[in-house]
Amino acid sequence: MSLDRTRSSSERAETPLTAAIMAGRWIRSAAVDDERGRHWRANPDPRGRSALAAEPASLYAGAAGIVLFFLELAAATGHEAYLDEARAGARYLSGTWANQTSLSLYHGLSGTVVALAEAGWVLGDGGFEEAAVAAADRIVRSARPLDGGPGWSRDPAQSGDGGVVLGLLHASSMLGMPAYQDLAVEAGARIARLAVPGHLFGHSTGLPDGQTWPGDCSDLPGKPGDAAGGRADLPVDAVTPGFLSGTAGTAFLLARLYGVTGDPLFLNAARRGAGFVQMVSVVAGRCAAVPHHVPQGRGLHYLGFCSGSAGVARLFYELYRVSGEADDLAWCERLAHGIVESGVPHRRTPGFWNVSCQCCGTAGLVELFVGLWAATGRKSYLDFASVLAEHLIGRAADHDGRGLRWYQAYRRLRPGEVSADTGYMVGAAGIGAALLHLDAALQGDQARRVILLPDNPFPSIPVPAHRLGRPGAQ
Repeated sequence: MSLDRTRSSSERAETPLTAAIMAGRWIRSAAVDDERGRHWRANPDPRGRSALAAEPASLYAGAAGIVLFFLELAAATGHEAYLDEARAGARYLSGTWANQTSLSLYHGLSGTVVALAEAGWVLGDGGFEEAAVAAADRIVRSARPLDGGPGWSRDPAQSGDGGVVLGLLHASSMLGMPAYQDLAVEAGARIARLAVPGHLFGHSTGLPDGQTWPGDCSDLPGKPGDAAGGRADLPVDAVTPGFLSGTAGTAFLLARLYGVTGDPLFLNAARRGAGFVQMVSVVAGRCAAVPHHVPQGRGLHYLGFCSGSAGVARLFYELYRVSGEADDLAWCERLAHGIVESGVPHRRTPGFWNVSCQCCGTAGLVELFVGLWAATGRKSYLDFASVLAEHLIGRAADHDGRGLRWYQAYRRLRPGEVSADTGYMVGAAGIGAALLHLDAALQGDQARRVILLPDNPFPSIPVPAHRLGRPGAQ
């Protein structure tokens, strides 16, 4: 199989922090203000277009994710202007959450709850926390009886009920609402009783109303690649072992619930899911790679967060975190080594194409390797995260002096369909956040807290415990 070798499009002097600041400049140029607050256009370039249908509020591509980015940019720089930006975006979320039809984490109300809770905590604004509680209460009221317990849809993956459960767990902790955790545990127990926790087959996705799929999950050979505008057109007998809409992400949720409850029901179910992922993976020495889907896509190995190694590694680190089993950490690192040995970022493969974003591109890899550095203290992980970031910064564009953006082919099978976005999982906000997380890790003992999404298991202060002199550090 031939590989396409690439180089960064230009040499830049920006550090991760200054590149994040420049990304923030471009995002600010996309601001739209009205009586409800502020949201941001997907692409403010003249005649600019987005990779997605409009998602003005979502965590994936809209205001919720951008609010989180500006909160972090304020923490990194100390500039009040970024807090003002985040505050205006949180006002928009407070004024529009009742109009959201999806309840999901990345594309719906659960993500809005996460952003409002973080904004309330950082900004000290009780109104944002009240809005987060009201939105979370609506999620709770929307639960309905399903076979085996409460839920919202028949999709147990993180793209469906799994993400809602993670959102409720996060809200319970941030907002001090134990009832949210109680419902999350009940809904999780229903998922845990599935034979192999994961997702439903192909066309029987059971997505809740308004739910959308990430860009690469419908991007299969011979399929239209409808991406975030529609449903994943998997063959009816296909199974996806990946993270956002597959087995690994659901098993991650169950491991998280075991950490919360100590109930072996959740650990046993997480182990079943992890065992399936291990069974279908390709292992060579200390490296591993996960197929995009089986049985048809065994030879297609994504590297990113949503369907590839960077996301699946989170499952095994979460299992290690809650159980202490060394084999789980070894599997997490095996997936990371597979990414390193693939030759990225300077080499493209079918699972690592012209894409830079958090969902399926380089920024998601930065998140993994910064997280592994924070978890293990191994310098090689931080060094590789820096290599990824340097390449990422080199790919950025600023042809009009309005700030950095990243043009990419979001859909793998449409390489000529290139666009830039402002959002978190698909564009500049998430790329900027990944660079800020690397910058925090590079600050040594002065590292600050970073905002990690509910499905990120790594330390929120990205410095290994022994570097901070914590008791019990290895």
